[in-house]
Amino acid sequence: MELIEGEILEMSPIGSRHARCVDLLTALLVPAVQGRAIVRVQGPVRIPPRSEPQPDLALLRWRDDFYPEPVGPGDVLLIIEVADSSVGEDRRRKIPLYAAAGISEVWLVDLSAGRIDVHQEPGPVGYDLLRTIGPGERVAPQALPDVSIDAAVMLH
Repeated sequence: MELIEGEILEMSPIGSRHARCVDLLTALLVPAVQGRAIVRVQGPVRIPPRSEPQPDLALLRWRDDFYPEPVGPGDVLLIIEVADSSVGEDRRRKIPLYAAAGISEVWLVDLSAGRIDVHQEPGPVGYDLLRTIGPGERVAPQALPDVSIDAAVMLH
């Protein structure tokens, strides 16, 4: 379940490919960002006034206290949504929500299409910059450009 714009949405169960991708990204990101950012897996991000999505991964600004209070948009360096069956819903509802909240970067890992949509430059209704990354390319968060990941590893 996720709270999106005041509506409780029932989410599809996570399949094996989805779970594998989230686990793999976690294993890659945690050591790569140690001491510089926090990797939060399927935890809530509070977006006032009426949303609390639970992205698959959120790369948060480093804090020694690991956020005892709710995480907000200003705490987020990158959101990663992994989608298999939910890609349409993610594109229609979640990506614009993240943009309107000012979250600087969102990756949508589209397992069905075999691509990663990198959304940057948020605006009130969406992101102004969209790049599509495919197998054979690498992708890195804007905030930590040295943390480069082979797209093929995520999409396999």
